Amino acid sequence: MNTHYDAAVLIGRFQPFHRGHAALLARALQSASRVLLVLGSAHQARNAKNPFTWEERAAMIAATLDEADAARVDFIPMRDYYDDNRWAAAVEQAVQARLGPAPARVALVGYHKDASSHYLQRFPRWSFVDLGRQGEVDATAIRQIYFEGEHPGATLALLGGLVPEAVAHYLKGWSRLPAYAAMAAEHGAIEAYRKTWGSGPFVTVDAVVTAADHVLLIRRGRSPGQGQWAVPGGFLDGRERVLQGAIRELREETELGTLDSSLEGALKGVAVFDHPDRSQRGRIITHAHWFALDTDRLPDVTGADDAAEARWVPVAELAAMEGEFFEDHFHILNHFLGLVG
Repeated sequence: MNTHYDAAVLIGRFQPFHRGHAALLARALQSASRVLLVLGSAHQARNAKNPFTWEERAAMIAATLDEADAARVDFIPMRDYYDDNRWAAAVEQAVQARLGPAPARVALVGYHKDASSHYLQRFPRWSFVDLGRQGEVDATAIRQIYFEGEHPGATLALLGGLVPEAVAHYLKGWSRLPAYAAMAAEHGAIEAYRKTWGSGPFVTVDAVVTAADHVLLIRRGRSPGQGQWAVPGGFLDGRERVLQGAIRELREETELGTLDSSLEGALKGVAVFDHPDRSQRGRIITHAHWFALDTDRLPDVTGADDAAEARWVPVAELAAMEGEFFEDHFHILNHFLGLVG
C-alpha cells in the first residue's frame, strides 16, 4: 500500500530531463499532492556538463506535464555550493520555506545510481521513496549524442527513445540558438582534453587577491570556459610548493608586480577545494590562497599567458556576477569573502 505524503521532493540537475527522470517525477506525483522539484547547478555559467539554465530546465520539464499536474509542481533553483553540508541545509531550508511553518510529511523520491547519489542520504528527516533504476538512460550519454551528432534529424531520432517527446522538441529548438554551438565546441574541447591528459586526479593552485575592496579576476582566453571570469591559477609544476605555484600563476596571468615577499606577508587564508564535480575536465583538486594587499591603490595588471584580460572588480559587484564565473570559482570567492548566504 502506497503512503501518501504532504509533499514529495525530487532533486537533480536534469541536464537534460530524460525518461528516467520522468518516471521519478510520475512517482512523486503519485506520492503527494504537491511536488517540489529542486534544480541543481543553478545560477552558474553554462558549460558542456550544465548547458541549460535552471529556467530552461523548468520550461523543459513543465512541457511534459498536463495542466493539472503542472499546477502541483514547484521549481526550486539551487546553487551547488560544493560543500555537501551547506548544500543540504540550503535545500532543506528552501523546501521548508515553500511548505510553510505547519508540520509536513515529506518524501524524497530518487534512486541510488552510484557514488554521485550520496546526497540522498543527507535528509534523514524525510522518508525515502526508492523507485529503482529506470532503464539504461543516462544524461551524460544524451549530451554526448546531442553535441556530437552531425545530422540534427538523425540525432533527434536517437534522442527520441531517451527523452520525453516534449523534451525532444525543446532540444530541437534549442539547437538553433547560439548557445548550442558554443556548448558543442566546449564539449569537443573537453573530450580532446581528456583524451590527451586523462581524467586525473590533478593538483592546481589559485590566487584570490584583494585590495581596496576589489578582487583581481581574469577572463579566460580559451576553452573550457572561454570568456568567463575566474581567479588566476593553473596546474602545479612538478617541484613547486603550492604557495610558490599560486604566486607564479598569479604573476603569469596578470603580470602583477607585487614582490613575492609582500604576497607571502599578505597571505590571509588557504583552502582546499576537492569536490569531485567541481571541474568538468576531470578530478581536479585546487589549493586556493587568499592574499589581502594592504594598499589604497590598485596595482597595475594586464591579462597574459592564457588570460584574455585581467581586471580589478569591486567586491560589491561579485554577487551579481555569479552566472559569469568559470566552474566553482564564484564559490572559491564566496568561501573567503562571504558573498552569498
